[in-house]
Amino acid sequence: MPGRAHVVQLFGKYRGTIRESGLQWVNPFTNRIAVSTRIRNQESAQLKVNDADGNPIEIAAVVVWQVRDNPRTPGTSVDDYTHFVTIQAETAVRHIASSYPYDNRGRDALSLRDNADEITQKLSAELTDRVRPAGVQIIETRLTRLSYAPEIAQAMLRQQQASAVVGARMRIVEGAVGMVQLALKRLKDEDVVELDEERKAAMVSNLLVVLCSEQATQQVVNTGSLYQ
Repeated sequence: MPGRAHVVQLFGKYRGTIRESGLQWVNPFTNRIAVSTRIRNQESAQLKVNDADGNPIEIAAVVVWQVRDNPRTPGTSVDDYTHFVTIQAETAVRHIASSYPYDNRGRDALSLRDNADEITQKLSAELTDRVRPAGVQIIETRLTRLSYAPEIAQAMLRQQQASAVVGARMRIVEGAVGMVQLALKRLKDEDVVELDEERKAAMVSNLLVVLCSEQATQQVVNTGSLYQ
């Protein structure tokens, strides 16, 4: 039958695997065990695990797998392949999730959120090693859920928002300083106006306020001079 193989045993010893469809002759004293060879996918349960930084996270993965022949234990190692793969997948997911932090926070290291491709490759490799003795081939694994646990989600969200604000402010200040430097250089090169150190300081202060302010600035008309 397509998508199914039969493992043939004679007095408890493996004698071969029948994969071809159609009428087959076998010794009537043999025991024939039907094994599905179709490609199957299953999603692990949503697991709560502490990541490498000790933060509780929720994680789940989908696994695409298929039963293959194994020279040592061809299709006879386990009674229930689905249950076997489910347990091994959850074990591998827990181990991978606890080995890496959820977020690298600017560090040069792998993290579950920022390096999804590398993490799934490591998950596939570990799960492949776990199920190989049973003749199971892992075709693909993918994370389907990855988030902080509800009890710390709001705190971590505020932390991420604060980090984003700080990063944005740094970019704004860097850009503003570059624009002020360019303005002073152009004024000097084109001999537009000659500024002493005090006028330069006032100009720099005004430009930085305009460029870095979150709100629209208001123009102030100075009717006197800079020194009055």
